[in-house]
Amino acid sequence: MAPFIDLGRGGPTAAPGKPRLVMIIADPGRESTAAMEWALSHAVAEGDAILLLHVNMPPNSAGAGPSRTGSGGSAGSPLTALLGAGGAGAAADVDFMETMSAACKARHPRARVRALRVEPATEGREAKAQTILAESQRRGVELLVIGHRRVSSFLGLRSPSGSSRAHDSTAEFLIEHSKCVCVSVQKKGQNAGYLLNTKTHKNFWLLA
Repeated sequence: MAPFIDLGRGGPTAAPGKPRLVMIIADPGRESTAAMEWALSHAVAEGDAILLLHVNMPPNSAGAGPSRTGSGGSAGSPLTALLGAGGAGAAADVDFMETMSAACKARHPRARVRALRVEPATEGREAKAQTILAESQRRGVELLVIGHRRVSSFLGLRSPSGSSRAHDSTAEFLIEHSKCVCVSVQKKGQNAGYLLNTKTHKNFWLLA
């Protein structure tokens, strides 16, 4: 049997608890879309509230993520479906936060969905992660979901020790420091499932 990932409800046999506040980090890229898709399908439950949070990082700063303004949705994703037949041309005219909110409401009509943009609370390499952490703690978030952006070692990024860096420092920072359950999500191909990471589970493979 696959190991159980605690999503803040007390275990696989626990009775349904009180509604939670689920925070999904929203960015205009496929990683964020994958995280939202996983959360809507596998984590958000009846009565939960959903908070989409986007940190307005300066362009080219650490953790800024993709700069495009479209949805970043993959074929067959909730975002792509909501954009309809307009395709990529339509995506450019749709704010990704509005599209993600619509996808959440379409999947969970009774959920309270809020989209929020905030400015970074600090400066430096971990500004985005620290801002997300502060917002999650201030708002009493019980489940934090973030897309895991894999950095290719082909880029030649090196850590201070000299080893290649092929990781997402924002996701790893939040997994390590969040007081609530934090799950990073990486989609592995169109139908290959998801690779999940938490503080207690590393590289947990969940089939689609």
